[in-house]
Amino acid sequence: MEMQTYTLPGGYLDANGKIQKEVMLFPLSGREEELLTGNQSPSAQLVSELITRCVARIGEIQPVPLDVARALLVADREFILLMLRRVTFGDRVESTLLCPWPNCRKNIDVDFDISSIPITRLDDIVSVYEAEIASHRVMFRLPNGADQEIIASLPQTSEADVTTLLLQRCIVQIDGIPSPKLEDIQSLHADIRLGIETSMEERAPNIDLTMEVDCPECKRSFIAPFELQDFFFGEVKTNIKLLYREVHYLAFHYHWSESEIMSMPRERRRRYIDVLADEIEAINDTVR
Repeated sequence: MEMQTYTLPGGYLDANGKIQKEVMLFPLSGREEELLTGNQSPSAQLVSELITRCVARIGEIQPVPLDVARALLVADREFILLMLRRVTFGDRVESTLLCPWPNCRKNIDVDFDISSIPITRLDDIVSVYEAEIASHRVMFRLPNGADQEIIASLPQTSEADVTTLLLQRCIVQIDGIPSPKLEDIQSLHADIRLGIETSMEERAPNIDLTMEVDCPECKRSFIAPFELQDFFFGEVKTNIKLLYREVHYLAFHYHWSESEIMSMPRERRRRYIDVLADEIEAINDTVR
């Protein structure tokens, strides 16, 4: 599958206040597959790197610089990652989950189509939103890739600490006080913090990456998150040995350089390999 065009669920608000929604992307090439396999950076940073490499343009922005990749809303980054997975490996996802019930813990095969994942889209976005939460006037922006990178780079922290940091980064002003400090967020009542989080979620685009799973062993159901980054990157890492065999095979028969072969997406490499296999089989049939 070659270059594909999609519409972001949110969009990138550029310096002129124009929303850039159309995204054009390429499937991963061998270079990106190798990057994901050998790089120990946090997943959020790898997503930003993939966007700069595999997204040809976002609206009128071409090429896509790292600062734009980091400024994309969380749902837009997830959407791009989903579409990259789709154009690289196909629409169908097949995975295995562990039943969470303690007296079961059996592996469950699950499969679904990326095209069936529910997406909440926005017609319009703004740089700063306003909300009144329990008599507090709050101005905030929506979380983006830069926030994800900062949080991913932290040492092990509790979910409460992560939420506090995210709120501190995203709240532009509260009760007329600009850029609140961490201690200002920590001093807020839990209901107010929850209200701000809810207000953010209501205004943000969303990709529902949860699924209801029925365990065939214990006959019980549960809701499971689909860990998109872990799954997609894991698929790539699983295929890395096959990638190197493909490079060797094509280089041996076509005398192409490693660089030329690594620049090809997976589907194109496979097409050449299929042609070679047919030719070799035809030659063997002639010899027989």
